Amino acid sequence: MSGIQIPSRRYGLIPATLTPMDENFEVDYDQLENYIKWLIRYDIAGLAVNVDTGEGPHLYPEERVNVLKNITRLVSGRVPIVAGLHARNTEEAVRFGLEAKAAGANALLVFPHPAFIGEPNAEVVYSYHLEISEGVKMPIVAFQLQNALGGVEFGHETLLRLLDIENLVAIKEASFNAKRFVDLVRVVKTTRRSVVVLTGNDNIIYESLLLGAEGGLLGFGTIATDMQVEMFDLVAKGRLEEAREVWEELMPLEEAIFAPPVRDYRARLKEALVMMGVLRTSHVRPPLRQVSVEERVKIREAIKTLGLI
Repeated sequence: MSGIQIPSRRYGLIPATLTPMDENFEVDYDQLENYIKWLIRYDIAGLAVNVDTGEGPHLYPEERVNVLKNITRLVSGRVPIVAGLHARNTEEAVRFGLEAKAAGANALLVFPHPAFIGEPNAEVVYSYHLEISEGVKMPIVAFQLQNALGGVEFGHETLLRLLDIENLVAIKEASFNAKRFVDLVRVVKTTRRSVVVLTGNDNIIYESLLLGAEGGLLGFGTIATDMQVEMFDLVAKGRLEEAREVWEELMPLEEAIFAPPVRDYRARLKEALVMMGVLRTSHVRPPLRQVSVEERVKIREAIKTLGLI
């Protein structure tokens, strides 16, 4: 197993990258290059590619490989790359994992499979992750994701089984539920494994750092990135009041981006980055939809308040 650390340091931020698209809903690699160059200027601890924020489940397999290759080339080893892994079955998951590994990924974020739905599910969840781990032979990150985004929340037995997998280096917890987050942290702490809990809870980033997260893998991390890096660093230094103040500044933007329905957060992030001049277009691939005029007004107000435009 690779010795690379995910994130590259304790209390590091791993932004989840967007996938810029043109008016034909094709991946725009020129925009992608400019966007990634902008993002890696900040003191981030990794990048997550082809995950939910980047419309990974909506991309064709060859697109995912090409996006990953392009980002790997641009990053050139400066930070670890976590590739989203979504597949129709276990055999395909191993094949896609090997392709991501060959394209330069340092770890895999294993997306929940529809077969995980319904309990008891510990054996199917465990075997899926185990076969990926053994077949690809690289670090993997398990993913507890809220139901609203097609995810599954793991029970106690399921988590214990996952923690037995040697290549499991982290768990991303994104239930958007503080109680479930705390429950997961408690289970992880009962084991002797050195598994990092990464917050994926964009709505309670600061709070989840206090409750046991040791890093973050976040869609929100792709905007106001410098402020979030600062907040993570302040928490690492124990300067919690200053970190809280940063989070309170960020909250109006977070609430505008992750307002219901949460599935539209990708389009909202793209709109915000267009307003900031980072992207040229805000297209998302159907069936995802563009945001309304009213939402654009709210997003503009939030980023203007932060001085981002």
